[in-house]
Amino acid sequence: MAYLKLYREKLQHNYQFLNERFLENHIDWGVVSKMLCGNPLYLAELVALGTMEIHDSRISNLKIIKELKPEIQTVYIKPPAEKNIPDVVKYADVSFNTELVTIGKLSEEAVKQKRTHKVLIMIEMGDLREGVMGDDLIDFYGKIFNLPNIEVVGIGTNLNCLYGVMPSPDKLVQLSLYKQLIEVTFKKKIPWISGGTSVTLPLFLTKQLPKTVNHFRIGETLYFGVNLVTEDTIPGMKDDVIELFCQIIELSEKPVVPTGELAANPSGELVQINEADYGKTSYRAILDLGLLDVSPDFLIPQQKGISITGASSDMLVVDLGENEQGFAVGDILSFSLKYMGALALMNSYYIEKIVE
Repeated sequence: MAYLKLYREKLQHNYQFLNERFLENHIDWGVVSKMLCGNPLYLAELVALGTMEIHDSRISNLKIIKELKPEIQTVYIKPPAEKNIPDVVKYADVSFNTELVTIGKLSEEAVKQKRTHKVLIMIEMGDLREGVMGDDLIDFYGKIFNLPNIEVVGIGTNLNCLYGVMPSPDKLVQLSLYKQLIEVTFKKKIPWISGGTSVTLPLFLTKQLPKTVNHFRIGETLYFGVNLVTEDTIPGMKDDVIELFCQIIELSEKPVVPTGELAANPSGELVQINEADYGKTSYRAILDLGLLDVSPDFLIPQQKGISITGASSDMLVVDLGENEQGFAVGDILSFSLKYMGALALMNSYYIEKIVE
């Protein structure tokens, strides 16, 4: 069986790297756990880091966090669906919101549960995912400040998640100005400007971040140590917190070019033949995972001389060339992962998850 391995010490190293820098700059931050897909073993590793704030987009995952450590502040990071509102109030201390009707229902449910529910209002800053339009902000806030059992704790934005619009100092200054306008208009204090995600982190590390931005939520960079602007590893961070391991279940020398009449495969792909490959052979290995688990586009072989040929639903085919490393059936190959690859694998029931 293929398995994921999370390295505890490397995760701790990346957490401390980020935590020290945020503390030095008086910035609050939370760990985003959604990539871990509610796996209790891995969520326990996040809790053990000492973080007191965890963000997720699935309320069932936040429920697990509350069971592991009730005092952690849990943050639900997308606008709640109506049917989830009772659980959002019960298991999320904070939720990100963009709809007045939803906040009204959160207020009603918070009253029923005798809780105060905190809300952070997301603002549209150009990427066209979730967010209230800037022209509507004053009217929007005017209708939520006095709702019972609702506490407004922040203003925030998401960038780069849909159309790839990148964060910039100008956009984050604009977010800060929105906060000032709301505070002056309603004479209310809003604690957080949550403008920070992994894609915003490079602005912070290069001291281009407006000082008014005082809250981050970090996932991808914690797990992969990556600068999402340059796609390089951030100096001082680890890029291999999580790795994939797969066993070879078949290994044979085979022709490079398929034989027979070609049509689209089950994925809808039509193979293009390179005529220069006719008559050539190479060693091809089949590994014990497939498209049901992950797209090959998100896997990076760690051993030299290996390339990914393709995948079917439950088998991955790799080309070993001349197999100079002498791989055999039963041997284990390892892969680095891109974020979406790790997300898919974490969500696969068939992939074992372990901690070292």
